[in-house]
Amino acid sequence: MELNHAGLRRDIIVIGASAGGLAPMLDLVAAIPAELPVIIAAVLHRSPFGPNILSELLERRAQRTVVEPLNGGVRAVAGTVYLGPRDLHLVFNDGVVLGRRSAKQHYTRPAVDPLFISAAESYGSRVLGVLLSGGGTDGVLGLIRIKTKGGLTLVQRPDEARQPSMPATALREDDVDAALSVAELLRVVPALARGQRVTTPHPASS
Repeated sequence: MELNHAGLRRDIIVIGASAGGLAPMLDLVAAIPAELPVIIAAVLHRSPFGPNILSELLERRAQRTVVEPLNGGVRAVAGTVYLGPRDLHLVFNDGVVLGRRSAKQHYTRPAVDPLFISAAESYGSRVLGVLLSGGGTDGVLGLIRIKTKGGLTLVQRPDEARQPSMPATALREDDVDAALSVAELLRVVPALARGQRVTTPHPASS
């Protein structure tokens, strides 16, 4: 199956994960070459309590600057990873990425849907959404919005995910472009960010 027939650069990469998704998220961000001019934004369901070391882990693996935007927000620039802060949703708004303390979604804050939906509204076909392991249904509505706006959507293969519910629900509810193993995602995501056409080993299926 071929992805990205139009050869568009998908340079806004948004990643969502929950239980079982930390390791693949770290691997995926690290696989995107630091010199590639992309904006990466990631949300992992996380507790507002306890040690706050996720940005340090991500920065070490990614070899990029990692920012957890607060309420005032920062201008979104290529080369930076934006991480959903504890107890704040991560959203794009008119070229700014910010943390927003609005109501919890899917019983959590940060949630994946606010990030995916705001990215789709802000950047349209430039967006590549990736949904990794996690319980529940967070991220599904966001992937649907990304597709509606012309972006591409990928999920981790549910049979590989430690918690398959999030990617499996996306496959059931939406026309996801491909369900890939983590190893395949590490190859495909950087290629799509460069605007390359990519052949995947199999189409998405529920």
